[in-house]
Amino acid sequence: MLTVLFAHAVAAAVAPLLVSRWGRRAFYPLALVPLISLVWVATHWPTATRTETVHLSWVPELSMNLDLRFDSLSAVLAVLVLAIGALVLFYCAAYFEHHDGSTEKRLPSFAAELVAFAGTMFGLVTADNTLLLYVFWELTSVLSFLLVGHYAERAASRRAATQALLVTTFGGLAMLVGIIILGHDGSYLLSELLAHPPQGTAVDIALTLVLVGALSKSAIVPLHFWLPGAMAAPTPVSAYLHAAAMVKAGVYLIARLAPGFADAPGWRPTIIGLGLLTMLLAGWRAVREYDLKLILAFGTVSQLGLITLLVGTGGADAMLAGLTMLCAHAMFKATLFMVVGIIDHTTGTRDIRKLAGLGGRAPVLATVAAAATASMAALPPFLGFIGKEAALDTLLHSAELGHWAPWVLAGVTLGSVLTTVYSLRFFLGAFGGKRRGEPSVRVAEMHRPSAGFLAAPAILAAAGLVLGLVPGLLERLIAPAGADYHLALWHGLNLPLLLTVAILAIGAAMFAARDRIDTPVYLPLGNADRIYDAVLRGIEFISFKLTAATQRGSLPATQTVILTTLVVLPSTVLALGARNRPHIELWDMPLQSVVGALMLAGALGAVVMRNRLASVLLVGVTGYGCGTIFAFHGAPDLALTQFLVETLTLVFFVLVLRALPAETDIRSRRHRFPRAVLSLAVGAMMTGIAAFAMAARTGHTVAELLPNAAYTRGHGANTVNVILVDIRAWDTLGEISVLLVAATGVASLVFRHHRFGTAPRITDTDTGPIARSAGPYSPAVGDITWLRGSEYRDPRFRSLVLEVATRLIFPLIMVLSVYFFFGGHNTPGGGFAGGLTAGLALVLRYLAGGRYELGETLPLDAGKILGVGLSLAAGTAVGSVLLGAPVLSSALVELDVPVLGHIKFVTGLIFDLGVYLIVVGLVLDVLRSLGARLDVEVGESTIHSAVTR
Repeated sequence: MLTVLFAHAVAAAVAPLLVSRWGRRAFYPLALVPLISLVWVATHWPTATRTETVHLSWVPELSMNLDLRFDSLSAVLAVLVLAIGALVLFYCAAYFEHHDGSTEKRLPSFAAELVAFAGTMFGLVTADNTLLLYVFWELTSVLSFLLVGHYAERAASRRAATQALLVTTFGGLAMLVGIIILGHDGSYLLSELLAHPPQGTAVDIALTLVLVGALSKSAIVPLHFWLPGAMAAPTPVSAYLHAAAMVKAGVYLIARLAPGFADAPGWRPTIIGLGLLTMLLAGWRAVREYDLKLILAFGTVSQLGLITLLVGTGGADAMLAGLTMLCAHAMFKATLFMVVGIIDHTTGTRDIRKLAGLGGRAPVLATVAAAATASMAALPPFLGFIGKEAALDTLLHSAELGHWAPWVLAGVTLGSVLTTVYSLRFFLGAFGGKRRGEPSVRVAEMHRPSAGFLAAPAILAAAGLVLGLVPGLLERLIAPAGADYHLALWHGLNLPLLLTVAILAIGAAMFAARDRIDTPVYLPLGNADRIYDAVLRGIEFISFKLTAATQRGSLPATQTVILTTLVVLPSTVLALGARNRPHIELWDMPLQSVVGALMLAGALGAVVMRNRLASVLLVGVTGYGCGTIFAFHGAPDLALTQFLVETLTLVFFVLVLRALPAETDIRSRRHRFPRAVLSLAVGAMMTGIAAFAMAARTGHTVAELLPNAAYTRGHGANTVNVILVDIRAWDTLGEISVLLVAATGVASLVFRHHRFGTAPRITDTDTGPIARSAGPYSPAVGDITWLRGSEYRDPRFRSLVLEVATRLIFPLIMVLSVYFFFGGHNTPGGGFAGGLTAGLALVLRYLAGGRYELGETLPLDAGKILGVGLSLAAGTAVGSVLLGAPVLSSALVELDVPVLGHIKFVTGLIFDLGVYLIVVGLVLDVLRSLGARLDVEVGESTIHSAVTR
């Protein structure tokens, strides 16, 4: 199973390269990936005594493990996903053929997304861990968004993609909450949940939330409207995602949970009620459409309602009928979507009012469509007939439905009548002669489809016929345990057969009276698209009003709200809850009180100081004092990091202050007292929370276990560094991601174009805005140049002492940075401290030599440094697993190297290298934006002022 997932991941990665090189013909080798995977499924088909499982420890603390399970239900869905996926990829090679021989610009990414979707769906149907299932679930939503929005230049495609993403993501978030509740009360493994189903009110709520996700994914009323809108996608997407794969995900999840939870309160009323309503409402919409894809889209929604009803009932016989309908629907609906793609490709239209005589012009295409339509209308001997007979029979004798069985059967019968009507509407509307003596203009001008274009739908149509003739073959593969019903082409003269005959007869009669059906009628539930738009407008209006009330553009007002909440909420909870009496020691040694007094003086001075630079320096006093307190308490690693961060922060503040007035305007005294009270309240609350938190501790602290855990698990003596790169590596990964986002945000505020790039270099002084702002500064002949960048710096701002000191100190700082990096796993330091040290070295070069010196020192793109760093840090997750360690943990590699002897290498060093590069990239990016870029603007402003004078 992992090999199948890996093969699809690799194929998705190389697909853009193949398509760029071979064009649409690259779809042929790409189709081999799901096809070969299908061979694996066939050779490893599960039985009652054999079920393959895979377990890889990923994040066991969060129950996030790679648990895969391949049973009969997974196998059924895997066959549909892989077989139809291979045929759709094969079909794409002909579908994207253009008469002028051109290739669509977005075709490489389209191919990658389609292959990735096939692998993601396989992961979804084989995932046993519900959290892993949710990851695959959301990946299908994202890939669907990209595929539906393939024609991004079209407003309809963008709207359809956004609508599908919003609806399915909303359902997915609801499902995630349900999964967490089920995992808390039961297990995160589906197999364990079904073996020992939990009970209780919380479980009932969780099941409801999970059903919201499943029903939204399978387009069940009232969340059905996104599927017809998604017909703006290319036809291969409709044939695959919206007929055979993505929309079946919700059905799959309901089928998976039904054996264990069908008896839960609210399960059957929700599933059966919404399933029936969906079947009837969407069926009625289908008989009134003129676009062939919309007829099939609403028909898909209608039949998804029936399939959901069957698999959600909870009985083994109904499950067999539902799975049979699921297979039949995937085959005939994917066939018909591909047929529509051929019609659209060859005639240029999908409007049945513009199609006449197509059956005579394309008899092979008409034959394929006739076979698939017959299966959709449940005509013998096709698989659709077998599935519909099974549905009617099992619903008629369903013990789970009880006295509701006749009513449900009546609803399904009425829905099946509508299915017959839109089946006739589709086939005769597309291929009928319409009482015309000659073909319509579009049909007359069509070009005949190639054999390769017809192959994929023909194979699926033939499969529907073969399985209809020998249904026992399918039953042996999909029949759930305990099923008494048997699939057969002939069950004798019984009520289901009479109902089928009546359904076909009434449906044909209604189609004959289609002129009345086409007249506008009142829809009791309204137009779903208009309701969707109204909901979005309402949300936008509420958010606008809420934002206008809370975000007035005043930074003090916003901070006041945040800080007031910070004071009131924790203090109220602390006052009302249980608490122990705190024991507070003001200091352990007299020197700590001195440092505390300096910190207090710095804080008070920053409040009253009008000069911005002085205020920043006073705030820095509090930071350095905090680092000193860390050192007094025996935490040299924290103290080192605090000193480095504080120094770098001061530099950044100074860079920003260059663009601000030197002094603040504090003439207004109206709000001084309330602000002082709020400040004191925040300080008191934080101190009180810390004191009560320490008093609440009754057992041994985890800190006592960390040194031993760091040495035995993380293979390092520096507990702080091991925590960052091993024990709490997930936290660190999130924090460095925030750093990367911060770098992006800062530079985006300064640069309007060319977000990333290298810092300016001396070679840039001949062109562009840098040349205009460089000035006529160049060294005299014979002058000694200590830093290359200072050659183009205004002599008034040069300092020979600083340049000489920088030239001497910079290598030493970089050596110290490398020492911190390599020694950090066992001594104070690490990637973060090493990166900060290297960042300070870059700051020193910039301050001494100006903006050109920055580019000469490190002529690399800051964005690439950040990207490489994040890739290394995240890539450690895969490396750890390959070496047998949990994800994002330190794996020990021991080697015997000539000369050097026995070497121990910890993979956490690679993670630390990623942290190091991200910090360096962040500093470079900030210096490039707040330093070099502002220097350019100041230089241009100076030149402009000189010219105007």
